[in-house]
Amino acid sequence: MNMRYQATWDDGRIIDLPVGKAICVGRNYVAHAQELNNPIPDEPLLFMKPSSSFQSFGSEITLREDLGEHHYEAELVILIGSVVDRDTVNYADAVIGVGLGLDLTLRSVQTRLKSQGLPWERAKAYDGSCVLTPFTPVSQHHNLHDSEYRFWINGELKQHGDTSLMINSVEALIANIAQVFSLYPGDIVMTGTPAGVGSLAHGDKLQLQYENGEKYNSTTIIT
Repeated sequence: MNMRYQATWDDGRIIDLPVGKAICVGRNYVAHAQELNNPIPDEPLLFMKPSSSFQSFGSEITLREDLGEHHYEAELVILIGSVVDRDTVNYADAVIGVGLGLDLTLRSVQTRLKSQGLPWERAKAYDGSCVLTPFTPVSQHHNLHDSEYRFWINGELKQHGDTSLMINSVEALIANIAQVFSLYPGDIVMTGTPAGVGSLAHGDKLQLQYENGEKYNSTTIIT
């Protein structure tokens, strides 16, 4: 699905960066960990989604019905604009954009894999499982340590994220990730989801909103 994906700014301009990888963070909100009866990790819980998982939060979102029930996890997404590695001094300088995304999950598959002590890729990294809005350029006026976002299904508020409630801040996450995985221009970081996750259904009308900005609208299509 990444052949159809191209990152854009919120004014419609194409972002002239390659389509990279997604580094995702699990259990970064206490309430979400508790709702799934998961322990709070001692360090950021990291996993990856490949570029083939990316699709745009456009007029339609394509889901594969043959894979089973898809669960949503709305998250703040950070766009990386320069190389970040373990020698980087100022991690915040690498952040050039902020957007929102859905970390789609095959929850029953994930539960089965977890019970067997196996990796989650089949449940988390499948094609189309990373749904991304356009990005807003980050400026000195952005406070990623204290910002909010919301997710609605059919007009009902399902998730309300507040980055001040994250266990690990955006900068702390990037610093931790860089000790293990180098980040390159075009990579993204999905910063974890708040409480309120659940399933998507055919024809659901979805909305995502960062702070008090534009609401992004989409409809889910099951194929």
